[in-house]
Amino acid sequence: MGEGLWVYLAASPLLWLTATLAVWIAAVGLSKLSLGNPLLNPTLVSVSAIALVLLIAKVDYRRYFDGAQFIHFLLGPATVALGIPLYERLSPVKANLFPISVALVVGSATAVGSTVLLCRAFRLAEPVTASLAPKSTTAAIAMAVSSGLGGNPSLTATVVVLTGICGAVMVTPLMNAMRVKDFSARGFAVGLASHGIDTARAYAVHPLAGLFSGIAMSLNAILTSLIVHAFL
Repeated sequence: MGEGLWVYLAASPLLWLTATLAVWIAAVGLSKLSLGNPLLNPTLVSVSAIALVLLIAKVDYRRYFDGAQFIHFLLGPATVALGIPLYERLSPVKANLFPISVALVVGSATAVGSTVLLCRAFRLAEPVTASLAPKSTTAAIAMAVSSGLGGNPSLTATVVVLTGICGAVMVTPLMNAMRVKDFSARGFAVGLASHGIDTARAYAVHPLAGLFSGIAMSLNAILTSLIVHAFL
């Protein structure tokens, strides 16, 4: 009877929606208990835990996504909502327009160019290169760019998530080691390199870091979709 109940529950989208929310709440609590240890980043812990559960329970990802898609849908409104703090705090943005513009162009070109050069150095196939090139922009844009260049959107989505997780784990120790104390600079750098996952992390650290991270993420999404064609 227990096995039959599991088969019934595993097929329900509500189960996986509830499981995802429960794991995320637990991961956030664990992060707070660890005082923000980057190795216990909520996204990293949540992804690892859900993947382990699906593997043990032998649940197909498509079945899981039937429930998780309700959370996925909220990514769009959440991204648009990043414009609210920008509207509320325009003055520090206006005061830094020139450095923002320079950092945006250099950072975006470096992110795409270095990826393409490494792919070609290792003689990876062009579809793989096209899939990896837009890794530093937000998932929806990266997948569209990848698809338009003949890449694999699924591979692109995976690499985008890994990029965000790596950024969330590395950014605070790296910035501290480099003695970068300006939250606007820290936020812009992480938003440019690691998109939405790290923008959420930046808001948790400081409102100004979150503001500039959101700006970098949004502008880089636009610029990457244009600049990637110069390398491929």
